[in-house]
Amino acid sequence: MIPRELQDKVPPHDTEAEQAALGSVLLDPDTISELVHVLKPEDFYNNNHKAIFSAMLSLYEKGQKIDLITLVDEMRSLDTLNTIGGPAYLAKLSEIVPSSANITNYALIVLEHAKRRGVIKLASKLTQQAHDLSNEINQLMDQVEEEMFALTHNREELGYRSMNDIVPRAMNTIMEIAKNPHHYEGIMSGFEDLDNLLNGFQKSSFVVIGARPNVGKTAFGLNIATHVALRLKVPAAFFSLEMPDLELMYRILASESRITSERFKKGMYKNKEEIIKLTEVASRIYEAPLHIIDRPGLKLLELRSLARRLKAEKNVGIIFIDYLGLLVHENNSLQRWEQFSDISRSLKALARELNIPVVALAQLRREAEGKNLPTLADLRDSGSIEQDADLILFLHREREIEKDIKDQNDYIPTDLYIAKNRNGQTGKITLMFFKSITRFETLEKSH
Repeated sequence: MIPRELQDKVPPHDTEAEQAALGSVLLDPDTISELVHVLKPEDFYNNNHKAIFSAMLSLYEKGQKIDLITLVDEMRSLDTLNTIGGPAYLAKLSEIVPSSANITNYALIVLEHAKRRGVIKLASKLTQQAHDLSNEINQLMDQVEEEMFALTHNREELGYRSMNDIVPRAMNTIMEIAKNPHHYEGIMSGFEDLDNLLNGFQKSSFVVIGARPNVGKTAFGLNIATHVALRLKVPAAFFSLEMPDLELMYRILASESRITSERFKKGMYKNKEEIIKLTEVASRIYEAPLHIIDRPGLKLLELRSLARRLKAEKNVGIIFIDYLGLLVHENNSLQRWEQFSDISRSLKALARELNIPVVALAQLRREAEGKNLPTLADLRDSGSIEQDADLILFLHREREIEKDIKDQNDYIPTDLYIAKNRNGQTGKITLMFFKSITRFETLEKSH
């Protein structure tokens, strides 16, 4: 409910700034590009101004020059000319501003008032929903965060983009790749063979890495997260639902220093050089933008909330979840496969919302053991994962290989299958898993 003293207040707006922004385009048609990248028609409070800007956008998309004559003709075809007061009002707009030099400032003033109205509208809507006791409070809180995040971070410039906007961006990317064949669009994993096939982990992608227990899925995910934060300097978040943060840190230290965690946890160093090396590694990791969230029993809505905070406060570029089967759904009355399907869709939506890769580790069914090649059907409680995931990777090795190396500290050959890749190739690469230091490496590095 809106307080009585606010009920009669006019929502925030600045008519003069709206007129000045539109008038600037009529003075200098080339400045329309300045407005296009800042405003949408609904950002204008005055309905006449919404209609005028919509007509300007229509001309802009058609590639037609915007002037008084073409704008009058376009608004007449859209049947909005008489509504706004006819050609006389358009002519008045072009006389309001002496110059178009300040069009960006006018646009930002219009945008600020639009955001204020958005906050007021959202607050009113949420107030009504909070009074409705049939709305589940955790879901309502998640909605609050999602809609506030959309207001502050996820403003789309337009509901559509013209070819004259998309083509230059595509060609710039292609030319960058031509100059540097090792340039990747996405976030590199640190495994060159994999990056060559995937072109890195792409923005907005939902990635699933599946494996049976003890094959090394946590180690693999942690290796990638460490590489991203430590070497690429891209902030990363690792949600651990199974393993304490201190144990994860021991694994990172072991992997980076190549000193087994069992040794340094027991103080069994070979020499003073190992202590120095471990200290150097620790100092590098100390500065890395890697954020570990140790939360057993984490609920889906809690994860979404924390992810938004990490994006807003730390600008994380990639999120890892270890692992999917331990994520708790709020609705216990749903069957497990229904919960899993909802979790899968929600994580896909989260990747799109934050515009970053979301990488979820997952267990394979027991039936996958002993197979030559895991399949998508081996994902536990797969539900809609096969449909939602943009990329599905499987870590796999034969049981006979595990038996052969059971009592050895040597590396373990492990196959990584790209089972699904919505944006590129599938295939297989072979990695070496150094179990004693929980580190995966490519064949070239391991020899």
